[in-house]
Formats: sequence, structure tokens, C-alpha cells
Amino acid sequence: MKIGMLGMGTVGGGVARLLERNGELLAGRTGIKLTLQRVLVRDLSRRRAVDLPPQTYTTSPDAVIRDPAISVVVELMGGIEPARTLISEALKEKKDVVTANKDLMAQHGRELLDLARRCGRNIYFEASAGGGIPLIRPLKHCLVANRIRCIIGIINGTTNYILTRMSFDDMDFQEALARAQELGFAEADPSSDIEGRDAAYKLAILAGIAFNCQVDPGELYIEGIKNVTRADIHYARELGYTIKLLAIGEEKPGGLLLRVHPALVPLAHPLASVHDEFNALFIEGDLIGEAMFYGRGAGALPTASAVVADIIDAVRSRGRGEGSPHPGKPEQKKLLPLSVLDSRFYVRFLAQDLPGVFGALATAFGDEGVSLDMIIQKRKKNGVAEIVLVTHTVSEERFQRAMEKALRLPTIRPEAAVFRVLE
Repeated sequence: MKIGMLGMGTVGGGVARLLERNGELLAGRTGIKLTLQRVLVRDLSRRRAVDLPPQTYTTSPDAVIRDPAISVVVELMGGIEPARTLISEALKEKKDVVTANKDLMAQHGRELLDLARRCGRNIYFEASAGGGIPLIRPLKHCLVANRIRCIIGIINGTTNYILTRMSFDDMDFQEALARAQELGFAEADPSSDIEGRDAAYKLAILAGIAFNCQVDPGELYIEGIKNVTRADIHYARELGYTIKLLAIGEEKPGGLLLRVHPALVPLAHPLASVHDEFNALFIEGDLIGEAMFYGRGAGALPTASAVVADIIDAVRSRGRGEGSPHPGKPEQKKLLPLSVLDSRFYVRFLAQDLPGVFGALATAFGDEGVSLDMIIQKRKKNGVAEIVLVTHTVSEERFQRAMEKALRLPTIRPEAAVFRVLE
């Protein structure tokens, strides 16, 4: 089976290496021999990860999309355009498409899947949300009989690596980020990762499948990890928690609550043991109960593994004469505001080390019906104390009102750290 590929970057090079390394193994297991027929690149003179015949490479998208020998087009360019246009053209040419493009599938996945159905073809996008971890296939097939109650994921390897090094090696944020960049886990511009946007795109894809609805990633609550300090990680551990960047989707009676933010995770929870660049998705369904998928969520070869698995699925589907399966009509589900969330909260205050500070804080929280579960006070220099508290479960709206009162106290400094606590 001859395939075409759009892009030969990190993941594209991984696909080429995988076919070179395990092509015979793959053919023996599946009966399908995959050959890279044409590969779209920007620069024909650049050295590649795998030595392919020179005529394989082209700078013309049409040479890939309109080649009649090619049945499956693999899009690994990233970004929205020209990827969206080229995928659309490939579908109209009656070719199946495999993509690892999370940005595109999060923002335009439904329209592309509808186009694929009209063209009698399909789009496979396993690698767009979990890298090398199978997440989309289990949600679409293995767990299709379940009502999914919630999904909780560590789905960004960069931020998980940074938080792991801050926890295990006592690094500060900038030092851990620099280490992640040295090892290739973080881009030169890491803003999409550390600000939570990457995780939000993946959550939009996964939540759309898990809850059978269309999700606009622009409507999600997103908070990154820039405000996580070594002090917060130390206090979290003292209280029996670790800090992770979580992507959470829950179905409530009135709609969906979708959000990305750092949270304190109990050390006994399975997600607490997901370290370094590893990812995991914790799922709760009405039939299966609890399940967790774990592995490397990024990297050339793990992602290439998912891409090639999708190519095999596409080839088998074509061999059976199957067109695009009907994706099912998405349900209309309201996205709920964060104000309806019930959670426990961790707060770290800087306060003047004076009598009555505890009492004033307790009054500010008590006036809004927020009860305190745990309190730690650490003496600091120059008359400033650090006060750490964890609340009992309370609504987001009520907690925020209590925080406004607390921060108006003359003895409390405005730079408080606030994180939600995973129940």
C-alpha cells in the first residue's frame, strides 16, 4: 500500500524510521506492506532522518494529493492552514486521511469529519490527543456502551516534566523549563504548553468523543503552571498531595464542566504517580467504573506508533470497501461556567506576622460559609509569615467571594497562590 505524507518534521521522520525499522514486522503481522510513495517537504536539499529515494520528496502538495497510486494521505504539518485545505482536497480525491494535528481537529474536526462522510472516506486522528497512548480508539469503540461520567488527564508531557523536576529535584520553574528545553521536551517557545492551551486542545478532542458533543476549545477555562512555585510543591507534599496540570471533563445535570488548571492530586490517586514526560487519562464510566491509560504522550516514535496504527486501520477499511462510518449526531450540550464547580481549595497567603491574622482570615472565610480543613503557618523573615490553608468542599463562586474579602484585609498581601484540590 502506497501512502503519501505531508510534512517530514519530528513525527514524519519518526514514521519513516518506524517503517524502516519495523516494516517487515508490520507486514508479517498485518499482511500489509507500507511504502512512502511521495513526501511533501519545504526544502529538497535538507538532510532527512531516513534516506528515501530522491524522487520520493516533492515541494508540490498536488504531487501527493493527486497521485492516483496513493490511497492514504498522512498530514503531519501541524497548524491550521494549509493543513485544513490540503486534508479537504485529499478527501475530495477519495483518499483517507491520517493526522496528528490536535489544533486542527480541536477547532475544525467536526467539519472535516462531515466532509469525509460526504466523500465516502474517513479521517483517523488517534495521535492528535494522546501521542503514543491509545485514547481515541478506546473511547470510540471499547467504551462506547458506557456513559462517561468524567475524564481527568495529564495530557501535556512538557508541563508534567517541569512539575516532576520541581518536585523531585527541588528546581524552580525556570530551571526546570530550561532542562525540559535541553532534552527536547519543551519547544523554544513553550507558551502553548505552560499556559495550558495544548492540553485544552486535546481535552476538546477527547471530551467531544467521550460526551458525544462538539466542543469549542476557546470556551474552556484554561490556567497554566507559571504560578506554581517550589514552596507550593513542598506544602502540597506536606499535606499529602502532588501538583499536576490536569485536563478535566465532567458531565453535570445541566451540562459539561471542562477545564485545564493545576491541581493538588492526592498521593494515593493513580495520576499522582505519572512522572516526567509521561501522560495518562483517568476515565470513569457507568459500566466499567474506573480505568486509566498511561504512556508516553509525545515524541517522534511514540506518536509515529499511533500514526502507523491509524494507517493500518485506514488500509484495512479500504480493503473491506468501507467508507466513512457515520460519526453519530452530536448532542447539544451546554458548557457550564467554572462558577458552578464544587471543589476544595489550597491557598497560600503572605501575611504580616501579627496577632489576630488567623482570626481575621477565619472570619473572612466563615462569613461566606467556607470552612477550613487544614492550616499551616511558617514564620518568614522581616515580619512576614506564610499561611497555607485547605478548605472543605465549597462552590467556586462562594470561595472567590471569600478570597476577595481575605485579600482586602490590611495584614494580607495580594500575591496569594490558589489551586484547586482533586477530590
